[in-house]
Amino acid sequence: MQIQDLPYPDPGVPDARSGPRFLWWLFRNQLRGQLTSLAWGLLHFASVSSLPFCVGLAVQAVVDRDGGRLALAGALMALACAGNALGDTFLHRVAVTNWITAAARVQQLLARKAAVLGSALTRRVAAGEVVSVSTGDVEKIGWFVEALSRFTAAALTIVLVCAGLVVYEPALGVVVALGLPVLALAVLPLLPRATRRADVQREKAGRATELAADTVAGLRVLRGIGGEELFLDRYRRASQEVRHAAVRSARMWSLISALQALLPGLLLIAVVWYGVQLARDGRVGVGELVTVYSSVMILTYPLRHFEEIAMAYSFSRPSATRAARVLSLERATDTAGSRAADAPSGDLYDPATGLSAPTGRLTAVVCGDPDAAGRLAERLGGHPAEEGESVLLGGVPLDELPLDCARTAVLVQDKDPVLLSGTLRELLDVPSSGAVAAEEALAAAQCEDVLAALVQGSLGAGDPMDARITERGRSLSGGQRQRLALARSLITDPEVLVLDEPTSAVDSHTEARIAEGLRRLRQGRTTVVFTSSPLLLDRAERVVFLHDGEVAAVGTHRDLVRGEPRYRAVVTRETEDETAVREPSAGLLAEDGARHRNGGARVGHRDDGVRRRDGVAHQGDAVRHRDGVAHRDDGVRHRDGVPRRLEEIEETA
Repeated sequence: MQIQDLPYPDPGVPDARSGPRFLWWLFRNQLRGQLTSLAWGLLHFASVSSLPFCVGLAVQAVVDRDGGRLALAGALMALACAGNALGDTFLHRVAVTNWITAAARVQQLLARKAAVLGSALTRRVAAGEVVSVSTGDVEKIGWFVEALSRFTAAALTIVLVCAGLVVYEPALGVVVALGLPVLALAVLPLLPRATRRADVQREKAGRATELAADTVAGLRVLRGIGGEELFLDRYRRASQEVRHAAVRSARMWSLISALQALLPGLLLIAVVWYGVQLARDGRVGVGELVTVYSSVMILTYPLRHFEEIAMAYSFSRPSATRAARVLSLERATDTAGSRAADAPSGDLYDPATGLSAPTGRLTAVVCGDPDAAGRLAERLGGHPAEEGESVLLGGVPLDELPLDCARTAVLVQDKDPVLLSGTLRELLDVPSSGAVAAEEALAAAQCEDVLAALVQGSLGAGDPMDARITERGRSLSGGQRQRLALARSLITDPEVLVLDEPTSAVDSHTEARIAEGLRRLRQGRTTVVFTSSPLLLDRAERVVFLHDGEVAAVGTHRDLVRGEPRYRAVVTRETEDETAVREPSAGLLAEDGARHRNGGARVGHRDDGVRRRDGVAHQGDAVRHRDGVAHRDDGVRHRDGVPRRLEEIEETA
């Protein structure tokens, strides 16, 4: 695999049982590149290590005044230099290729796993850890996979040189052959401690990164409550902990580097001292002594790769362990599917709760537990938490469909959707049916003020579609982000659209217009909205109330408000005391002349200038309050979350 051939058509199925197994799997899948790197590495290191023999041969030829051997030594030296240049160039080329392709394979595996798991990934693994694995850990893993072949070439070269020295000059060669393994293995006792300190440093750095990300994400809230300094102090402390851990780790690695420099120097001193003694006795020649001395000097270069491979492994092992932990996560259902890829059509049905969303209709779902609503929304999108909880679309289980087919049929918008940075045009450039234009979707989601804000915040952007959106849309308010996300979902125009609290951060007037636009644009399409907003519920064709994980009531919003106390308590935020007051007095006249209407039209209105509604007293001024929302006395009253003209209320009264 070459860099220009990336990405991989298929990155393969990784061995994610452990970090070392994952590293070994990556090495085996790059076997051709690793063997090529090994071959060029052997050429490079062998050429470098042969230079001392050429120099020793030339020195001895000068001592013996032998011109032929001097010429031969020069030719061999030129050949060694050419081999060194060629081997070094292509070794670097292949090593970089192996590094990049290994990192790219890991990134593709992580991206594929994220696509398969969807929103379940961040519930099972911290978001900061996913980011760390996808960025820094990928480079460390690629570093070790690439360095392994270079280390192998260096180790083989050292063995060959030691064997050659023993044959060339046994007396000195034995000293070198015995001393080099000691040099290579001397740092092994220090590696576990260095690895532990490096792990501590990465762990603290990960915590600091998560803290920084959380602080930036909640900066607006922090400013609102005056908590910037508190979180800044926390980040300072976390940063100092990272610095101290990094210093401790650097001290250990500097000690290892010092030993790698000190021990070869001691060996060199020993070889020179012993060689001089042998030369005085006439047991070795000057050229032989120069050869052995130069070889020991040159061998310090391949010896450095022992330190590098130790560092690479100590850094990549925890990174590979984290990557393997993410890659070992599995969905509760199969992703390949056992049915044809044609997306079915029909009613959406959840056997676990009994929820049914008829095809072509707008169904609103009210659930008192927001977490349960979120889990149900994900299950409707084909992401069951456990096996056996598959949702049926047209009678076909979603987990029996290929994943891409299921996602084409059903789209789920989370309650906290993410906006990617880029222009608005790029944000809305999503796979779609083509039936809904961007202008229609933006109008239905009431994004006029959002477009104006984007144009105002982007210099030189006359067209709102060319305005830039900052990371995660942080320059926009929560309601603006929700509306842009809703517009993006409407553009896709899926067969089934599931929206989880799509207007929770929008004011009531805008929410009413969004509800009308959503109903109009999704006419004839299956839409499921998880909400407790009366404005959305009143415009739904069908409302399903869930209680204790099961369907408790089905009907229209007005019917459920009048006839289902538990539903009314969730929608109106009515307390138990207010419910107890409301139900006994329904349809009766109070002793003080206040009228009570069944279903909560009027509750305890005393003739004392004070209006009481839903158990709350309000002064009889120009403002009426209903469900905690103030409404101007402009001839419109709000009843059960539905705006009505004053004349209608007086007639029904």
